[in-house]
Amino acid sequence: MGCLVPAVTRALDLLELFLDGDGILSAAEITRKLGLPRTTVHELVTTLAARSYLEPVPVPGQPGRYRLGVRPYQLGSRYAERLDLAAEGQQAARSVSETCDETVHVAIPEGADVIYIAKVDSTHAVRMVSAAGRRLPAHRTSAGKMLLASLPPDELDARLPGPGDEPLRAMTENSITSPGELREALAEIRGRGVAVERRESSPDVSCVAAPVRDGTGKVVAALSISVPTIRWSEERRAELETLAVEGAAELSARLGHRGAA
Repeated sequence: MGCLVPAVTRALDLLELFLDGDGILSAAEITRKLGLPRTTVHELVTTLAARSYLEPVPVPGQPGRYRLGVRPYQLGSRYAERLDLAAEGQQAARSVSETCDETVHVAIPEGADVIYIAKVDSTHAVRMVSAAGRRLPAHRTSAGKMLLASLPPDELDARLPGPGDEPLRAMTENSITSPGELREALAEIRGRGVAVERRESSPDVSCVAAPVRDGTGKVVAALSISVPTIRWSEERRAELETLAVEGAAELSARLGHRGAA
């Protein structure tokens, strides 16, 4: 590994200061946060502004304030262009599965259904049988319920039947069939930030799921962990919820999200 270039490191440290707060800093604040001489900060700011990495903010009575310029946005957009949710999801799923040795999926919404775009199997002899590309009704899966719970009210109304409509189709005796009951479950999921499905899509499998966000903060997928009934318990559920949240946060970070998932 080569040596780090001090001047480049200082410039990057300076730029990363703008990731926090309101994104506007004065030269004096930058100097204090970095612990560098004022002349050094002045030279860095001047150079970065000349290359459009920073731009001055015209605030009356408060000269010398800056925010990120257009160049970081252009670089970030080029990076975002190469992101592949399925490929990134496969890596995140593999990491989670290696930790818990259970089957892990990443799913995306498709109308009232979910489609699995990534999957890593457990090494156990008894495990969930599924495949990437499989489609299931969202209300029967933890990933689907997580995605439904993340929708704005108007979009949720468009995807769910109303009070007088036909009941939801069941796959097991544990499947939710009442639209009203489903909405109550989704409200609880929104409050907890994690979804649980207990033998609703298969009589032998339970799952937990957490939301995956993109760079804008929008929920674009869900990461779920599926466990056969013989290895399921409430204690195990709590452990898997934590792993699902951590895995979803890891995938969200890969997609450019900053903050808790």
